[in-house]
Amino acid sequence: MKQLSDLLKNTSFGTLHGTDTVSVSGLTYDSRTVKAGDCFFAVRGTQCDGHRFIPSAVEQGASVVVCEELPAECREGVSYVVVGDSEGAMADMAAAFYDDPSRELRLVGVTGTNGKTTTATLLFDMVRKMGYKAGLISTVVYKIEDREIEATHTTPDSIRLNALMREMVDEGCSYCFMECSSHAIVQERTRGLHFAGGLFSNITHDHLDYHKTFAEYIRAKKLFFDHLPSDAFAVTNIDDRNGSVMVQNTRARVRTLSLRSMADYRCKIVEMHLDGMQLRIDGREVWVTPVGRFNAYNLLTVYAAAVELGFDREEVLRVLSTLGSVRGRFEVVRAANGTMAVIDYAHTPDALENVILTIEELRQSAQQLIVLCGCGGNRDKTKRPEMAQIAVKYASTSIFTSDNPRHEAPEAILDDMVAGLNPGDRYLRLADRGEAIRTAVMLSRPGDIILVAGKGHETYQIVGDVKHHFDDREQVVKAFGSLSPATR
Repeated sequence: MKQLSDLLKNTSFGTLHGTDTVSVSGLTYDSRTVKAGDCFFAVRGTQCDGHRFIPSAVEQGASVVVCEELPAECREGVSYVVVGDSEGAMADMAAAFYDDPSRELRLVGVTGTNGKTTTATLLFDMVRKMGYKAGLISTVVYKIEDREIEATHTTPDSIRLNALMREMVDEGCSYCFMECSSHAIVQERTRGLHFAGGLFSNITHDHLDYHKTFAEYIRAKKLFFDHLPSDAFAVTNIDDRNGSVMVQNTRARVRTLSLRSMADYRCKIVEMHLDGMQLRIDGREVWVTPVGRFNAYNLLTVYAAAVELGFDREEVLRVLSTLGSVRGRFEVVRAANGTMAVIDYAHTPDALENVILTIEELRQSAQQLIVLCGCGGNRDKTKRPEMAQIAVKYASTSIFTSDNPRHEAPEAILDDMVAGLNPGDRYLRLADRGEAIRTAVMLSRPGDIILVAGKGHETYQIVGDVKHHFDDREQVVKAFGSLSPATR
């Protein structure tokens, strides 16, 4: 329970209709969850305007309403705070309500198009192996030590973020590692959080359905570094052509990493196999389990972040060698006949090509590569033909299928994917993802490699507004098990 005056201490607001001595028992921006004594934030979303639900929130017992526009009727006994930006005010007030938990943690944010989940998860695993308690906020799952909480967004809303971090602090955590999506940065979900450091992986084609232009997508990522405090560190990948752009206006201490040129942190792939690779990081060699050039970048970022956090370099390398792969990221499943399926979350053109190029480095000339991929519905349409073109460029056979169709017809999504292909390109289109996986396995020969891309860790498929259980790994294992004895 907090007084409204306490919540407004770091919030800019225009006018207050009512008293600032009213007590607040909880925070919400969803009128359906309002309870007596709550503060309701009227947020203008992409689908609907929260101002429409102010009467409902008040009827359910809200004691405070934060809004950008005062409603026509104000209820006696309810305090109305008029602000210029409801989302920003929500972030500021959430931090105050939960007593600024991010200031009691070493909070590190990871942003970029690809590699966020792997980097954040490996950092979480690393500090725990070093004996510290930690929390994780990622696309796959939210974690407080061993306790797992279902992830609803890559970066949750500012109320849930602060609530999660308060739980982390109360349970003795010293560190928190979180993915910072471009949506979350623009929507100010990370506002009011005190970051010890920020990490930039790369930026490629994604989320243009939301940001509209690539320039705006870059600006969204850059905002994260623009807002880092002067006592934080900013680690950036200068092999990405926008790596230097990200940190050009930051107040944080800038550190660079590279696999190709001079940088503060450098890495070279010495050798690579299906079961791991030998890296040379800052002149020291280490064997690691994750494979691929993209994972070399992820692991170098983990190393750099750990050193910037103050950990001993030799200890960091020792622990790095013990870390496993992240679920749904180049996850390997083998059949009895030697056929191998690689399950990966790759859902952007760049990520798909990176995974395929890694397989190409490891694949023998006699092994076929079958690539199965799809594209999500109600998302950036411009990447659909690019995904298909990359698949047919490298694969012996490409199979295009559904990802999460949402409110689009699966066949229409497939039409968009194949629109840019040439008449002679070899591919199949099977809208049913389960059938597509079974077909890929049936087409494979002993020892071949099948890439199942797009969903990775996800255990569902979204059709309309409904999540149906669907797990690529389960489907692959089942298909491998149905192979006839002659082909096993």
